[in-house]
Amino acid sequence: MNRSIMHIDLDSFFVSVERLTNPKLIGKPVLVGGTSDRGVVASCSYEAREFGIHSAMPMRMARQLCPDAIVIRGDTEQYSYYSNMVTDIVQSEVPLYEKTSIDEFYIDLTGMDRFFGCYKLAGEIRQKIMKETHLPISFALSTNKTVAKVGTGEAKPNGQKEIPIGTEKIFLAPLSIKKIPMVGDKTYQTLRDMGVVWIRTLQEMPAELMEQVLGQNGRVIWKKANGIDNSPVEPYSERKSISTERTFDKDSIDVSALKLLLISMTEKLAFQLRSEEKLTACVTIKIRYSDFNTFTMQARLPYTSLDHVLMEKAKELFDKLYQKRMLIRMIGVKFSHLVQGSYQYNLFEDSVTQIQLYQAMDKMRLRYGKDAVGIAAGLGVKHNDFNPFNGLRS
Repeated sequence: MNRSIMHIDLDSFFVSVERLTNPKLIGKPVLVGGTSDRGVVASCSYEAREFGIHSAMPMRMARQLCPDAIVIRGDTEQYSYYSNMVTDIVQSEVPLYEKTSIDEFYIDLTGMDRFFGCYKLAGEIRQKIMKETHLPISFALSTNKTVAKVGTGEAKPNGQKEIPIGTEKIFLAPLSIKKIPMVGDKTYQTLRDMGVVWIRTLQEMPAELMEQVLGQNGRVIWKKANGIDNSPVEPYSERKSISTERTFDKDSIDVSALKLLLISMTEKLAFQLRSEEKLTACVTIKIRYSDFNTFTMQARLPYTSLDHVLMEKAKELFDKLYQKRMLIRMIGVKFSHLVQGSYQYNLFEDSVTQIQLYQAMDKMRLRYGKDAVGIAAGLGVKHNDFNPFNGLRS
């Protein structure tokens, strides 16, 4: 049976949400992100894109390209609210969908053409989302995720498109190689140096040559260029919280050592958040004393996945919760009120340099292990080696 995969994307999502509350922004160049020159563009309107502005661009550069642009600090809670609205609608309409970011979904409509016609059904889902949320949305329908995603890009803004079975290669051929998922700036430059500009050229190249130049990713990119993608739509489930705890062999009153462990635990959870492209809005600290009485304290904060923000909140809660002169048996950290996000960092608050630092650290962790790198305060802390009476063992 041929598959029918729908890809939907909420157009300029952050900007569109801002325009719901302030219609005066409609038709104007709008930038959402950090408002200082050190900030980053998280989202921009199509009017701003005409000046060459794009997401993740330094705000200072964006302002130089378009001095008349309206800059707005982002509101992650509002964006999460509308994202959840769309999720609820999709969930009520289809049995299988995958939410890949705060504003992007894959829906498997395979077999549903016997009752409705998949393209007709996809259009009805789009209309329902627009009617209930008042947000612009684009989609494309194809036989696989790659072609559907590229098709959505061609359907924008606020449009829809069908790529019938058997026409995948023809549809992709005249497009730029940058349209292929997995082709980032580095890969794009490598291919350009080879004289490859259009997907048609990739289609005509031997898969072995692509693998020789780009490794295993080269063969995957070659398949995508030829409209081949058998990856399934993964059932979506929203994880509500992540946590970690540490029970000591001997009860401790060494506050300095306990805080070092707390920092290390928080840092590892923050890395897990970013790995799963999630943000948290609530931090909880748990302390169990030697008499087995257990106490918790939590605090809300703006959605984030940044180590230093979460560590400060964790230490603040520990100081409020800890009763001096009492031995501690166990401490724990939990992040809850999780939301999915296409951006891994709080682009509304932090500088390009800071974002690049976290990206570099995460790449090292993914390659060499989660303990490969960390901030100075938590370096050397290994949960299994932690001795609450003697501090840290070398």
